[in-house]
Amino acid sequence: MKHDLPSPASPLKIGTRGSPLALAQAHETRDRLMRSFDLPEDAFEIVVITTTGDKVQDRPLKELGGKGLFTKEIEEDMLSGAIDIAVHSMKDMPVEQPDGLVLDCYLPREDVRDAFVSPHVDRLDELMAGAVVGTSSLRRRAQLLHRRPDLKVVEFRGNVQTRLKKLELGIADCTFLAMAGLNRLGQQDVARSAISPDEMLPAVAQGAIGIERRSEDIRVAAMLEAIHDTETGQRLAAERAFLAALDGSCETPIAGLATLHQGHLHLRGEILRPDGSEAHFGEERGPVEDGPEIGRALAERLKALAGAGFFDWISE
Repeated sequence: MKHDLPSPASPLKIGTRGSPLALAQAHETRDRLMRSFDLPEDAFEIVVITTTGDKVQDRPLKELGGKGLFTKEIEEDMLSGAIDIAVHSMKDMPVEQPDGLVLDCYLPREDVRDAFVSPHVDRLDELMAGAVVGTSSLRRRAQLLHRRPDLKVVEFRGNVQTRLKKLELGIADCTFLAMAGLNRLGQQDVARSAISPDEMLPAVAQGAIGIERRSEDIRVAAMLEAIHDTETGQRLAAERAFLAALDGSCETPIAGLATLHQGHLHLRGEILRPDGSEAHFGEERGPVEDGPEIGRALAERLKALAGAGFFDWISE
């Protein structure tokens, strides 16, 4: 394969969003490929692509159309040949790829937990009654209001730096970020505490980076195989099957987490009404190779518990 490898004269083009976190993820991908194939940095080119989700910051994601907001422009550039691969935060990814694209490479998963961030208190349970929480995540919103209906939740979009600035300005008393993102940015100290999945189940695929490619690109497929983390792939196969069976999108509060132990997979899942008034939790176990079936089985069980119309948005 040596003669097919990228070079400074013909670099591999890596597509990414332009936030500091997205760039950190693209650089991690590049660095892993450099080490695996003993390539120089200039054998790769980082191509920054602005998505609809990045351009429109003043409206909730559910009003703009869901998860594809962060991928559409990137995927169009890959299909046109403008880039060779795309690096994504997997919790932002739709469960289906456009024709001609495939997502089968995952980097080792980072910390899956949510980070509690506040200038006032160290933990979620220390928040005073009526405190204002900033979040753009429907999952976090629903989980918080289910536990603490006294809290007031306000829209809080933007990258890590933008959200921290809003907190400094006093727009909210606290917010939540992914521990994985803070770790990748070297900003672990931003978190006042990390929230256990037992307390607040994370988003499906939280902490995972996925690398998308053109399905017919055999050269890139071989390169990505060298950096693929099998365990992360097995966990996400179960979680994303669970999400797909629930028709999950940015408009539905869904949480899910798969863990592995000695060849067996344990999947926990939660679905909530958007206003937090009702929640259903379940778990399934089985052999790791049955991950997708486990995901679908858990989804069907939770749908049966919830009944029709469970995810309908409740007007405020």
